Amino acid sequence: MKIRAIAFLALLFLSACTGSAPSEETAETTPPNAQQIADAAIEKHGGERYKNFKAEFDFRGRHYTAARNGWKFTYERIFTDTTGSQVRDVLSHEGLYREVDGQRVQLSEKDSAAYANSVNSVLYFALLPAFLNDKAVVKEYAGEATIKGQPYHKLRVTFRQEGGGKDFEDEYMYWIHRDSATMDYLAYNYLVDGGGARFREAYNTRTIGGLRFADYHNYKPKTDNRNVAAFDSLFENGGLELLSNIETENIRVE
Repeated sequence: MKIRAIAFLALLFLSACTGSAPSEETAETTPPNAQQIADAAIEKHGGERYKNFKAEFDFRGRHYTAARNGWKFTYERIFTDTTGSQVRDVLSHEGLYREVDGQRVQLSEKDSAAYANSVNSVLYFALLPAFLNDKAVVKEYAGEATIKGQPYHKLRVTFRQEGGGKDFEDEYMYWIHRDSATMDYLAYNYLVDGGGARFREAYNTRTIGGLRFADYHNYKPKTDNRNVAAFDSLFENGGLELLSNIETENIRVE
């Protein structure tokens, strides 16, 4: 990618010197810039709105809130446990704490990490593609694809260990519509908790308070295929099976 980018810049420089622009054929064969694709998707789904907002929604019987103000954030998960107690997990840029019936409880390091990961995971997926420009993210253009007759750019995302969290070794693939810049599909290969791979198809997309949300059909490969770059082909050719629907309900944004 760096070599291609340098070559393209050199071509632009030579064109400027000769007073001519690159040919249409050259422009069409130059790979798109992964950063530009990510920026376009973020802008389409919320843009600057992601920097300052408060949202809440229900997911699988639990209530979630997310508030962001620049780099500061607070995520909350509220639910009633099997004993009838109300549990409130609060994750922020300062860490995580848990309250049970309004009283803060002591947590082991293991439990604290597990609850933080669980809360963060739900909010991460609900607010995608907002996080594609996080410092730990490494983006790479992975080619083009056609899904259900629509054209897509494929964006591969891996993570640096520093700031990448517990799941820094996971690999993600995003399918960003070539014309509308919507993130309509995503896949990920995860290693923790036994590992696996999933493919998600967005549906019921809606924009609320300036942020675009979606529900997802959640698929897994019928074989032990973990090559997420090929999941668009598997999806088109019946190589995936539906596991569940991931639905976010009662969304409110301030």
